Amino acid sequence: MKQDIFQAIADPTRRAILTLLAIQALTPNVMAEKFDMTRQAVSKHIKVLHECELVKAVQSGREIYYHFNAKKMQEFDHWLAQFRQSWETQFNQLDQLLTTIKEQK
Repeated sequence: MKQDIFQAIADPTRRAILTLLAIQALTPNVMAEKFDMTRQAVSKHIKVLHECELVKAVQSGREIYYHFNAKKMQEFDHWLAQFRQSWETQFNQLDQLLTTIKEQK
């Protein structure tokens, strides 16, 4: 079952894993040490991220290294960009309104 990218990044541990993997590829064992959790717990988080294609697995000998998939995150960012301009415009309008109200008092 393919996971929803929003559900994947909603979890703070998975966001922290993505942050680590953006710096360097890691094995589940190394990630487990960094988060003070079991390898099985980390593997569950990695599974969700992998199903969303936010991380890629690369076999190196007996170890599997997980890499941050910047291309997938970029696709997600491009999708969000269509809303970002609208949000910024609305926030600027709200800011102007609040400033006007404040000045009237």
